[in-house]
Amino acid sequence: MTLRKFLPAIHVHPVLLVFIIISFLTGTFIELMIILGIVLIHELGHFMMAAAFSWRIRGIMLWVFGGVMDTDEHGTRPLHEEVLVTIAGPLQHLLIYMLLFFLSGSHLLSSSLVEMAFFYNTVILLFNLMPIWPLDGGKLLFLIFSKLFPYRKAYHSILLFSLCLNILFIILLLLAVPFTLSAFVLFSFLAIENRKNWKERFYVFMRFLLRRYNGTTNIKRVHPIEVSCHSVLMDVFNRFQRDKKHTIYVTFPGNTRQSIDEMDCLHSYFHGRHYNKSLGEIVHYVS
Repeated sequence: MTLRKFLPAIHVHPVLLVFIIISFLTGTFIELMIILGIVLIHELGHFMMAAAFSWRIRGIMLWVFGGVMDTDEHGTRPLHEEVLVTIAGPLQHLLIYMLLFFLSGSHLLSSSLVEMAFFYNTVILLFNLMPIWPLDGGKLLFLIFSKLFPYRKAYHSILLFSLCLNILFIILLLLAVPFTLSAFVLFSFLAIENRKNWKERFYVFMRFLLRRYNGTTNIKRVHPIEVSCHSVLMDVFNRFQRDKKHTIYVTFPGNTRQSIDEMDCLHSYFHGRHYNKSLGEIVHYVS
């Protein structure tokens, strides 16, 4: 095993470097280091669990509002893996609480530093569990949606839900609760990220389909899909679900049916480029 298996590449966002300099000049350097330390331990929790499942990980990026593990595996791995990788981050906060409890009974750190770390550990934990994409709470909600709905609908739903929740929090900050600039900037940033993800939603869905076409997704059971012979391939793909293989039953006039495998549909789309052909035509073409 290589050292990278246990120690990921850690990158610091350029904007964060500016904040580090500002914190040093304004006397808030210790507070920022405590926050970054907690965030790093949180992200290492994600990394260690993902490495245990042999995920491809480019590294960890630390930025102004937190951190992120850089990987393309989200949406392409089995649901149970993504659940474990997602909750592994928040679970690290329990270990931090245990460490702080130990330190509070010793004289290694001042009580003010321990109390500050307790506060920031709680704030970061609760913030990450909010059901907003791409926070851990939002990812867990997306995984629940993925269990209930087709992949494309689940992804659209979590982005729309997150965007609406972000806007609601911004309105509350402006009208109903004491205004804090940091919270306003944070929720505004998340809203911008949601909008960016919404604009890239088709790319994410195509990556999901390509993974299925290349046979790199986990399949646990078969789930049939019934469509009209007048439907096109994208109508079928919109009903694809994670961890399930689909047999497509095409209904023709006279209530007759013919089946076609999902791989034939994916091959017709990506290789044959039959974007606008009806399923009836594709069934006859494959036969």
